[in-house]
Amino acid sequence: MKVLIVCSGTSGVLSPFVRDQMDSLAKFGIEFSLFQIRRKGMLGYLLHLKALQRKIEQVKPDLIHAHFGLSALLANLQRNVPVVTTFHGSDINDANVFKYSKWAHKLSAASIFVEKSMIQKVKDQDKGNIIPCGVDTSVFYPITKSESAKNLDINSERIKILFSSNFDIPVKNYSLAMESCKRVKTMIGKGINIIELKGNSREQVNLLMNASDCILLTSFSEGSPQVIKEAMACNCPIVTTDVGDVKWVLGNTEGCFITSFEPEDVAEKIKKALDFRQKTNGRDRIFELGLDSITVAGKIIEVYKKVLKIV
Repeated sequence: MKVLIVCSGTSGVLSPFVRDQMDSLAKFGIEFSLFQIRRKGMLGYLLHLKALQRKIEQVKPDLIHAHFGLSALLANLQRNVPVVTTFHGSDINDANVFKYSKWAHKLSAASIFVEKSMIQKVKDQDKGNIIPCGVDTSVFYPITKSESAKNLDINSERIKILFSSNFDIPVKNYSLAMESCKRVKTMIGKGINIIELKGNSREQVNLLMNASDCILLTSFSEGSPQVIKEAMACNCPIVTTDVGDVKWVLGNTEGCFITSFEPEDVAEKIKKALDFRQKTNGRDRIFELGLDSITVAGKIIEVYKKVLKIV
C-alpha cells in the first residue's frame, strides 16, 4: 500500500509524532511519500495545490493521509485519491481553524480524531475514528536518574521540572507553570529548574524525562498530548491540567495528578508528585490502553483498508 503524507513543513522539521507514526506503519509494509506545506495561512496552503497534484502524479499513492485540518482541506481539493485525515486538537479546538476543519472532515473519506470529545463537534460522525497517536516504547522507556543525567547539563542540586513544550507557545500556559513553581520553591525551600522542552531529539527527550523529578503540563487545551504518553512510558510522575484525554490516559496511576488552573492547586500537586519519590507504573497503563505505537499502527491500517475496500 502506498500512502502520501500531507502535513505542514513550515517549522523546517517534520513533526516527531508524524515521523513516529510513519515509522511504526512502515513496519507493516506501508510505503510512504511525503508532501510538506512550506507556507502559512489558508492562502499559503492553497498555493500548494498544483505542487500537490504533481506529487500525486509522480508517486501515484493509493491514498493520502493528511495531518491537521488545513493540510486535509488542501489534500481534498483534488478528488482522484481518497484522503484520510487525522485531527490533532488545535484544528478542532481553535474556532478560527475549525471552520476549515469542518470542511476537511466532510470531504475526507475517513477521519481520525485523537480524542473522543473532538468527534462530537463534527457532523458525519459515522466516518470518524478515535485513535490517539501512539508512543514508541522502544524510544521512551524508564532508566535511572543518575544514568539519564550523565549526558545532560542539569544542575543536580535543584528540583527538575520538565515543562511540556516551548515556553513561548501561548496555549501551553507557561505563566501558570512559572507561578506555580515559585510557590513550590517557597513550600520546600529548595531551588527549582524549569526545563523547556524545545529542540531536542527523541533520545534527548527520553533522557530529560527520566532525569526530571516531575513532568508538568499546564496547557489551556490539548487533543491527546504526546508528552503525557511519553512520560507515562518512562514511568515519570506527572502533573497536568485536565485537558484532552489526559484523565483517561493517567487513570488511577499513582504519582500522577490532575490539577485545576489555580497556581495554589498546581503547586500542591507538584509537591505531591515530588513527595512520591519513585517511578510510577505509567508504562503498564500505556500497554493496557493499547497506546503503544505498534498497536495504534494496526488500528490506522484498518482505517486505510476500509477506505480502500480491502478485506
